[in-house]
Amino acid sequence: MAEPRFSRSWRIIGYRSSMDSSFRIQHVDLFCVLFLLFIRSSISVSNEIPGFCAVGYGESECGPSSSSKLLIKGGTVVNADRQEVADVYIEDGIIVSVQPNIKVGDDVTVLDATGKYVMPGGIDPHTHLEMEFMGTETIDDFFSGQAAALSGGTTMHIDFVIPVNGSLSAGFEAYAKKAKKSCMDYGFHMAITKWDEYVEREMEIMVKEKGINSFKFFLAYKGSLMINDELLLKGMKACKSLGALAMVHAENGDAVAEGQKKMIELGITGPEGHVLSRPPVLEGEATGRAIRLASFVNTPLYVVHVMSIDAMEEIAKARKAGQRVIGEPVVSGLVLDDSGLWDPDFTIAAKYVMSPPIRKQGHNKALQAALSTGLLQLVGTDHCTFNSTQKALGIDDFRKIPNGVNGIEERMHLVWDTMVESGKISVTDYVQITSTECARIFNIYPRKGAILAGSDADIIILNPNSSFQITAETHHSRTDTNVYEGRRGKGKVEVTIAGGRVVWKDGELKVLPGTGRYIEMPPFSYLFNGIDKADATYLSSLRAPVQRFKAAT
Repeated sequence: MAEPRFSRSWRIIGYRSSMDSSFRIQHVDLFCVLFLLFIRSSISVSNEIPGFCAVGYGESECGPSSSSKLLIKGGTVVNADRQEVADVYIEDGIIVSVQPNIKVGDDVTVLDATGKYVMPGGIDPHTHLEMEFMGTETIDDFFSGQAAALSGGTTMHIDFVIPVNGSLSAGFEAYAKKAKKSCMDYGFHMAITKWDEYVEREMEIMVKEKGINSFKFFLAYKGSLMINDELLLKGMKACKSLGALAMVHAENGDAVAEGQKKMIELGITGPEGHVLSRPPVLEGEATGRAIRLASFVNTPLYVVHVMSIDAMEEIAKARKAGQRVIGEPVVSGLVLDDSGLWDPDFTIAAKYVMSPPIRKQGHNKALQAALSTGLLQLVGTDHCTFNSTQKALGIDDFRKIPNGVNGIEERMHLVWDTMVESGKISVTDYVQITSTECARIFNIYPRKGAILAGSDADIIILNPNSSFQITAETHHSRTDTNVYEGRRGKGKVEVTIAGGRVVWKDGELKVLPGTGRYIEMPPFSYLFNGIDKADATYLSSLRAPVQRFKAAT
């Protein structure tokens, strides 16, 4: 893997976008070296530094003392079901009270949110940090990716653990180690890449002991992550018995492999070959197949990164019939089209390569409409970033371009501008699709996804009258490109509060590795309500087995 550039995301504390970039990078290089040497040599005195915690898995009680008591005053507090002008009082990372005119003492830090929205921090249900994939590794790790998320108003994400040689336990331990540098809360999904009795036993361990309540099955990436229908059925049955949610990457991997072969035979080796080799019909077919198999098993299904009208229509049809299917569009599919893949500059075109592909103009508008009417339920990112050097691995063969785009930092702003500012959805709907529904699906509501007494103090203050601009020069990801380059819009996250600590304010990011927590997610979310009753109804309807008399011989 190519050596990544040293990005602004490694400014451990004290992040100001107005600083001269060359001075800033030199300053940070030196600071980070000294900082890391200090950690190694003097970890025993780390707690003497305000806001510092020794890097450790699951540590939570850290941050400057001023953050232990916080009052957000005068803003419009928005939950998924209502909005009201109120104050929000926080102590030790927990929301204590939400009501008008809260009086506090001098020891409380006060943030004025008058004229602004106070909302639950975003929860990104779909990320890939520090993931080994296609001969390289995603450029954002559990610190840089999370730092980017916090600066964009996302305060929790759920990442996908990839098994190690098929072992779920080994995969979990590997990702737990990677996540020790986390600076915000996170959870895990688990991928299933093979099947045997040992994997089935490990699934139970993941659910009952490790706090994982979802398992992903890849119907694409033939020869690496892809599984067949037999494994999918077995996995769905295991998910159902454990109260875990089955998730699918829905593309027909066999047909994609044929499409890739065809493009190469036609001499189409550039990034445009990627989208031409895996058309919407293959996403629609796999989505419909997974939905029908989930119906056969009678278990809920979550379809990740819905990118096409074809897939969306399969989900809409199933939901209309009463089936429990969740459709997750991602921000790239909502706001982009595939035109960039035909750019004559390989670096520009390659940065848009992801799977399923970004579709032609029209698919994005249809996905926006489906999201606004509830046919699709929440928005993720599939943040899976590779820099331009990594993308160049496929300069002569699009099949070797690492698949993935950014979005963890941009999602909250782009969804607001695309969906709320345009009048497609309300402010409460925005909270629903960026935070609350994710918390409900993965069974951590109302701890997350709400501004209520007793909820975690993961909060953003958004100014609807302020503007944003996206560029690789100012983003916090370690990648050197951005698929939303140059995009402008209204609605800016001005403050991010994570675990009761102000981590983003006035363009300044203050985060420390090791301050994030692993959030365990219990099984049997609301999606499983009534499943047992439906099974009993089905069994009673069979009128079988029929008692028959054997004919006399």
